[in-house]
Amino acid sequence: MSPTSHQNYFTLRNWCILLCPSLIGVYLFMVPVATEKGLTIPVALMANQLKVGLVDWMSLLLMLIIGTSALMSLLTKTLCAKFFAEGSFMQKLFAPSWSWVIVRLIGALCAAIVYFGIGPEQINNAATGKLVYADLLPVLLCVFIFAGMLLPLLLNFGLLEFVGTLMTKIMRPIFRLPGRSAVDCLASWIGDGSVGILLTSKQYEGGFYTAREAAVIGTTFSAVSITFCLVVLGQVKLEHMFVPFYLTICAAGVVAAIVLPYLPPLRNKPDTYIDGYDHMRAEGGDFQGYGLFKRAIAHGLHRASVAPSAKQTLKDGVHNTLDMLFGVLPVIMAVGTCALLVAEYTPVFTWLGAPFVPLFELLQIPFAEDAAKSVMVGFADMFVPSILIAAVPNEMTRFVIAALSVTQLIYMSEVGALLLGSKIPVTLLDLFVLFVLRTLITLPVIALMAHLLF
Repeated sequence: MSPTSHQNYFTLRNWCILLCPSLIGVYLFMVPVATEKGLTIPVALMANQLKVGLVDWMSLLLMLIIGTSALMSLLTKTLCAKFFAEGSFMQKLFAPSWSWVIVRLIGALCAAIVYFGIGPEQINNAATGKLVYADLLPVLLCVFIFAGMLLPLLLNFGLLEFVGTLMTKIMRPIFRLPGRSAVDCLASWIGDGSVGILLTSKQYEGGFYTAREAAVIGTTFSAVSITFCLVVLGQVKLEHMFVPFYLTICAAGVVAAIVLPYLPPLRNKPDTYIDGYDHMRAEGGDFQGYGLFKRAIAHGLHRASVAPSAKQTLKDGVHNTLDMLFGVLPVIMAVGTCALLVAEYTPVFTWLGAPFVPLFELLQIPFAEDAAKSVMVGFADMFVPSILIAAVPNEMTRFVIAALSVTQLIYMSEVGALLLGSKIPVTLLDLFVLFVLRTLITLPVIALMAHLLF
């Protein structure tokens, strides 16, 4: 197509539709704001305020959401199979496969044990079920509400088409990913990894990423936020080393992001779209008469010209929120609790960490046995390794384990459960293999940086 045939997109109306919602979305999800506890993003700040406001009702609200999800899923799959119209949103929400119904039921059982204070002490424990139910889920519930309602500002009005075209020459050659994936990465890096996963999942469901691309982005680009890195550093008493610490994480993360897509299981994911059709043509042949920047603007304005109405955008936001609350929270409760039970009450992670002792010794990391014990437990929860290593009287070892726990990225108490609960095509085995591969790839990079710093 010639450039002149697209001039109708360059209208004041389309410019307003592109800029106004997109800039609001960028501010809410990507602009860091200073608080008493450090940098955060407006969405996270609003979520925190909601969490404070709901503090007296939070436990009951979580029980109602998780319990309703499990009960409605069971009824829909059995007694009321035709209660919801075929293909309707409610039918999709409450009629997953039987395996996911069972996971939701397990999540409801764990939530009930914690909420009512009954049942096994192993689940009703501050290090297992209570950690997920009382510490993690309240934060995620509030983030889901705001992220679900406001994500359409990033998705629907042309921002991703603009960025996708602009970043193609960087993301395609280096990471074999669409340029728009840079937005997912930025949302995670500045804001929260869960936001990046939600954004990736919605893009995959919308037909903008292939199965391989969604799996790669979800497991390599949904990095933890700067704020969480500060929390980890505080735990290991190395706050004064934030700049070299974060540079180390970035270096190790980039290496992992380049290498992992060439290895199974990510290499084996099909390059096919969820509905068989590529909904994103920004990297194709359209607007080829323009230079890169003008072509990016043209794609953004083209998307703005067909943007949904305010009513449809609100409807999309409500659906996003309900999908995350009733579809993801029970999965996190089930998977997170089970993973922490294994970490707390079995020697499994100690056994799995034993083979890393020779590797730590080869890399000349002091207290190799203590370091190795904390390596695999990060699969259950990212914060646990920094707790276990905090008492080791060696700064280099604490630095290495703290950085490793962040670059391992996949932990079942949040990110792993979020990925499993999403439509992104990854399995539990995939996540475990990727966790081990990330450990093996990033550990030498971190160790090299540590030797340069200490």
